[in-house]
Order: sequence, then structure tokens, then C-alpha cells
Amino acid sequence: MPRQCWRAPANEVRLLDLHADGFAPALTAAERSSYYAAFDRSELAAEIGDLSWAETLVLVFPTWWFGMPALLKGWFDRVWAPGVAYDHASDLGRIRPRLRSLRRVVAITTLGSPWWVDRLVLRQPVKRILKTAILGTCAPQAKLTFLSFYRCEQLDAAAVTRIQARVANALAAI
Repeated sequence: MPRQCWRAPANEVRLLDLHADGFAPALTAAERSSYYAAFDRSELAAEIGDLSWAETLVLVFPTWWFGMPALLKGWFDRVWAPGVAYDHASDLGRIRPRLRSLRRVVAITTLGSPWWVDRLVLRQPVKRILKTAILGTCAPQAKLTFLSFYRCEQLDAAAVTRIQARVANALAAI
């Protein structure tokens, strides 16, 4: 359903399903040893190419224990790397963003908890990390739309229909 929401003749859509594609979230030894120097990008050429090309990024993921799944976190760790998503100063100090073409990010996530735990108690940790730590340093010009859907293990058909409508509206605005 979501893919049809933003398909238009002028849009090119590239789909990356980390799970289906067998994406390995852990940094390889070569990647880790070269992370701040000449980062070894050889295994990630396609993913880096897609990220560098993208003007809009749509992330769809469950929230586990108020954090990103390891697969998505590993994608950020491996693909949004120095020289790709940002540059460090020579002393590893100030970060300079590199993802200048990324204009919009839509994040769609599900949670088992009620809204008030995420928003009032924990203050939306996934949204804050994505907006401030990741986009704020790598693509500060990107506008974030963040959709959280709560108590997802208890949804009835009417609630699922409402969620689908909210997702469709967010994607239609792209």
C-alpha cells in the first residue's frame, strides 16, 4: 500500500528492504579499522549510492524497547559513515554534513506501548535521535515527518484503517 501512495510519473522510487536483502548490520573489521580514515565502502556501494541519490527517505520500522531495531541502527552505522553522510574535522571534532540533496525524511514506526510512555516519560527517544543526532548532523536541511503508532498489538480493523489513511496522507505530501 505505501509504495502506491508516492508513485507518480515524475518520481523514481528505490526500495530497500534491509531484512529481505540480508543486510548485515555489524561493521566489518575492515570498515571499523578504516572508519575515520579511508573508509572501506566496497561492500556498501549500492546502499551508499542510493543514499547519496535520495531526495526523500521513507523509513518503516518497529520500535523495540524505545529504540531502533538493530538492523536499522546498523544501516545508519555502516551507510551513514564518514565521507558519505558527514565529514569530521581533522581532529575528529566538528561534523560537517554531506547529505545536501536529502530534503525530507518520513519515519513510520509502531510501538506496543501506549503513547504517554513514549511521549511523556521517555520524550520520544527515537524521534530525537533521528532528528537531532542523525539528520541534524548529516542533513540539517531535511524536514522530518515522524509517525508513531501505539499499542499496535491491540489494534482492531478500524484502527488499522485509520493508520493506513495517516500513512497515505503523509506519503501523498511528498
